[in-house]
Amino acid sequence: MKKYQGVFPAFYACYDENGNICTETVEKYTKWLIEKGVDGIYVCGSSGECIYQSMAERKLILEHAVKAAEGKLTIIAHVACNNTKDSMELAAHAEKLGVDAIAAIPPIYFKLPPHAIAKYWNDISSAAPNTDFIIYNIPQLAGVELTVPLLNTMLENPKVIGVKNSSMPTYDIQKFKDAAQRKGRDFVVYNGPDEQFISGRIIGADGGIGGTYSAMPELFVKLNRLLLDKDWQAAQALQNDINGIISVLVSGKCNMYALIKAVLKKRTGIDMHGVREPLFQLTQEDLPLVEQACELIEAAIKKYGA
Repeated sequence: MKKYQGVFPAFYACYDENGNICTETVEKYTKWLIEKGVDGIYVCGSSGECIYQSMAERKLILEHAVKAAEGKLTIIAHVACNNTKDSMELAAHAEKLGVDAIAAIPPIYFKLPPHAIAKYWNDISSAAPNTDFIIYNIPQLAGVELTVPLLNTMLENPKVIGVKNSSMPTYDIQKFKDAAQRKGRDFVVYNGPDEQFISGRIIGADGGIGGTYSAMPELFVKLNRLLLDKDWQAAQALQNDINGIISVLVSGKCNMYALIKAVLKKRTGIDMHGVREPLFQLTQEDLPLVEQACELIEAAIKKYGA
C-alpha cells in the first residue's frame, strides 16, 4: 500500500480559450507536478470540475494525465457520475488505462439509503474488477455521510482499499482506520481538508488529497516530510503559514479554483483558462489576491527551504 501514501494534488480541469479540454495543458500540468515531487494525483474529482463535464471530456483528461505521468505517479481516477451506468463506463475506461485506483462519491441529489449506496459503489467496482476502489466521503457537498456500518458493508468487497475523507472531523479518519483494522484489512485513509493536513496525518491518515495542493505543491511535500521526520514544531509553523495562504485563496469574489488557476499561471506559465460556468470566473477585483497568494507562497518556499 506504500504507493498510496503521501501528497496527492486534486487535479484541475485544463481548458483552452474556448472552454474545451486542452490535452496539451493536461500533460504540461502533470509533468510540472512530477517535477515538484508529489506522490500521486487525483483526477476528475471536485477540483477537476467533474460534475460539469461530459463523460468524453473526463475520459480525455484521464488519458492524457496517464500518458504524461509515464508511470511516475500513483493515479487515482474519480469515476462517479450521478447514475450507475455512466459511472461503470468510466470505471472500465480507467481500468483499461491502467490507473492504480478508482474512486467515487455517493450519488447526489436523491438521498439514497445505505444499502443503495453500497450497491452503487459495488456496481462501479465490478466494472473495474482488477482495480482498487476508494470511497470518497464528502458529506458537506454530497449530502450523504459515510458511516462505520456502511464502511463495514463495503469492506466485504476486497477491492475497497481506502477512503478519501473530506469530512471536517479528523476523528472520522481514526474511525475508518479502526473499522478496517478490526477486519484485518490493509487500508488507506486520506486527509481531505487541506487546513488540517497535519491533524489528519497525526491521527492516522496515510496521506492527503487536496484542492489547494497544486497551488503550492512544494509546501505540502515539505510539510509531509516534516511529519515523517517528526519535526512537529516546524510542521505546525508551516501548516499555519499554509492556512494563511488558503485564507487568501478562498477570499475572492470568484470561485476558488479560478483564483488558484490564476496563481498557477503566474507561477508556472501554464494557462488553464479559468473554470466552467456556473462556477464564477476571476474578476478584476480578485487580481490583488492572486499577487498576494503568489508572494506568500514564494516567501514560504524560501522560509522552509521547500
